[in-house]
Amino acid sequence: MTPAGSQHTTSRDRLLDAAIEHFGRHGIGDTSLRGIADAIGTSHRMLIYHFGSRDGLLAEVTREVEARQRAVMTATYDQELPPLAAAAAYWEETVEATLRYGPLFFELAAHAMQGREHAAALREELIASWLPPVVELCRAIGIPEDQAETHARLALGAARGLLLDLLVTGDREQVARSADLLNRLLLLSAQTAAETAAETASGGGRTSGPAPTGPV
Repeated sequence: MTPAGSQHTTSRDRLLDAAIEHFGRHGIGDTSLRGIADAIGTSHRMLIYHFGSRDGLLAEVTREVEARQRAVMTATYDQELPPLAAAAAYWEETVEATLRYGPLFFELAAHAMQGREHAAALREELIASWLPPVVELCRAIGIPEDQAETHARLALGAARGLLLDLLVTGDREQVARSADLLNRLLLLSAQTAAETAAETASGGGRTSGPAPTGPV
């Protein structure tokens, strides 16, 4: 979150944290701005002052939750875990967040696509803020530099599709299997790229075995 440099910033951050915690516990629903204000111990005037409207508050909640999820992703993959173990651990974290905030995310993503003013900042971040860290993860598992962004877009789009599937069907087990398959396909792509590079380096000869991608 934005570092507190003034009372204005500190108050806004505190209200945003309180709203995120409240929504995480009780869901979004159709609560009015006054209802949200009552629930988090402030006035609707303060929420209007800092966020402009109910939709503006919800958009900022979505942006902050997304930022926290990116931080969780980085922290999870920074651990000394095999690729598939790290992916599974992060998936579980993502599922828990999606069950709390997913409907809000997809609603506000639709607002962003429709060009609504309160979701303008979210529109700028939906892809652009996620691509760099996902591209870095693709590089880390061995995806070639010239293919990393393409793989990252595939991973990001497929993962969001699976999370939408989860919210619609509630089939957590089957969706988790599909997420695991997606991760295995990404690792297979990295392995294939390594084998191709080895063949090229050896003048076209076959390598004796698959290139290692780390224990999985």
